Amino acid sequence: MSAKHPSAVLFACTLNAIRSPMAAAILHHFYGSKIYVASCGIAAGDPDPFVGLVMDEIGIDLKTHRPHSFEDLEDSAFDLLITLSPEAHARAQEMSRITAIVVESWKIPDPSLTQGSRDQIMDAYREVRDDLVKKVKARFS
Repeated sequence: MSAKHPSAVLFACTLNAIRSPMAAAILHHFYGSKIYVASCGIAAGDPDPFVGLVMDEIGIDLKTHRPHSFEDLEDSAFDLLITLSPEAHARAQEMSRITAIVVESWKIPDPSLTQGSRDQIMDAYREVRDDLVKKVKARFS
């Protein structure tokens, strides 16, 4: 295993409702047979319906995703932890002091903070999704 191609990846954000489940599903979609992937949050939030809608647009089903926290993880043997929020990054830094895990931070905005019409909100979620697709392909190709 090289730093470029880990065997187990954990994505983490604040509530595991938007960014980290999207990133994990995208990685699994493209590299699922080669890389074990999971996601979690600082806390387990509520499912976000916009996530399922924008992921359906690219053929990835996330409608049944249920958010998990770090404490809910059944496995902690990850090679790489990619954080998608400042809160998750702080938690990951703590983890890296006691476990052999590489931590990376991707700056991904929280689309749930978007104000405006339904179309504007959907566009914000699409931008996050598309940014995650690009980052996953760049990091793991």
